[in-house]
Amino acid sequence: MGIVLRQSIINTLLTYAGFALGALNTLFLYTRLLTEVQFGLVGVILSTAALLMPVLAFGIPNTLIRYFPAYQGTPQANGFLTLMLLLPLLTVVPLGLCLGLAREVVAAFLSRENTVVGGYVWHIFAIGLAMGYFEVFFAWSKACLKSAWGTFLKEVFARLGVTLLLLALYLDAIGVEVFLLSLVGLYLLRTFWMATYALRLQPVRLRLQIPDGSRDMIRYSALILIGGSVSVLLLEIDRFMINQYIRIENVAYYTVSIFIATVIIVPLRAMHQITYPLTSRMVHEGDLKALSALYKRSSLGLFLVSGLIYLLILLNLDDLYAMLPENYRGGFQIVLLIGGAKLLESLLSINSAILYNSPYYRTLLWMGVLLATGTVVLNMYFIPIWGIFGAALATFLAVALYSLVKLWFVYRKYRMWPFSTGTLRVFLLGVFTWALFFRLEFYFHPLVNIALKSLLVCLLYLGAALRLRLSEDLNAAVSRFFQKRTPGA
Repeated sequence: MGIVLRQSIINTLLTYAGFALGALNTLFLYTRLLTEVQFGLVGVILSTAALLMPVLAFGIPNTLIRYFPAYQGTPQANGFLTLMLLLPLLTVVPLGLCLGLAREVVAAFLSRENTVVGGYVWHIFAIGLAMGYFEVFFAWSKACLKSAWGTFLKEVFARLGVTLLLLALYLDAIGVEVFLLSLVGLYLLRTFWMATYALRLQPVRLRLQIPDGSRDMIRYSALILIGGSVSVLLLEIDRFMINQYIRIENVAYYTVSIFIATVIIVPLRAMHQITYPLTSRMVHEGDLKALSALYKRSSLGLFLVSGLIYLLILLNLDDLYAMLPENYRGGFQIVLLIGGAKLLESLLSINSAILYNSPYYRTLLWMGVLLATGTVVLNMYFIPIWGIFGAALATFLAVALYSLVKLWFVYRKYRMWPFSTGTLRVFLLGVFTWALFFRLEFYFHPLVNIALKSLLVCLLYLGAALRLRLSEDLNAAVSRFFQKRTPGA
């Protein structure tokens, strides 16, 4: 667990730095420097680009991580890596041509409820393309067990760039149109820097050589394309469909609540950068004992940390909303639902990584397709009735069902279970903490109220976790921290 813990700490710090910038952007700058329509437009552009991303990447990020260990250091390594770079063109070129020939049709579809979206079709495609190839090169570096720079570019660089662009907008140095065009340039630049780093870690000589097993790789990539599309669809389809059914301002309101809830998933995203390639190697080598141990320990640690974040968000939500413009308040139910879905994902830890690197990924992918279809149907039904709450409810139901299916599938095939007695003890600690603090209120400035309540919650929650030794990894990390600061230790 040493390499997991070390790189996970680095990734966690970088990811939280990125989310701090994201909080500044989403909660304070976007809501004050852009109109609700303009903020909603940004949300639609980015969410639609994210929906395109797995299609344009052609499933290569997962394929690269899965097959890289088998080709590393062999004469076919260059042919393998060349294939990884060229395969996305199988979707990029046809989609680009179709978009060029039928741009007006696509624009009409995207702007059937909100006409402002129709003028930004190429913005969406360019950002989606940049996102796709960024993930390819990020996977390239993760396969080499180097994820910190990619995490910085993904979590910090993009958000820092947005912060600077918003400040330029505030100073009247640029207008909204230039801001949106610069957003495209920002994502393209991020991809260029990721590619430069990845190629330095693992240089490649372009070689049009079909490596052994290429048919299996292409088949796997095509299926992962479906799986990746399902996963992203479950995360991003709500904002896209809000734009299709109700006024675009609602995308802005929904984006604020979604961002608050998404903070819960940060520890999982940070740990995932290094546990995914490790999981791939364990599955490839058939080391099920080590895999089971990683499954349980990562689940318990993530549930402990993400549970604390969930509590902090819910207990401080009223004070947080008090600092936002009036129209952006009132999303408690959305945060509760989406946050609960994110907590469940954290609890299952490396569940998805096990399945995507197993021989059983095909069955799961088709289950995912059925659930994604159900998500679209639920959104189509719920959004016109309940608006953005309906979108949150549809997402919660879809993510919960998809997570439970994956949990059942891993247990059925590998007899692995992420839960332990520690899981129940962490759950009871969370319930006790909530019951103790949910009625506690301070009457100072909202920032002071948040700081005071968060301090009390953390002292109780973490103190109890350490005292009860709920997570050996947490206790070991704290012990190492104090040993380093003890003279003569």
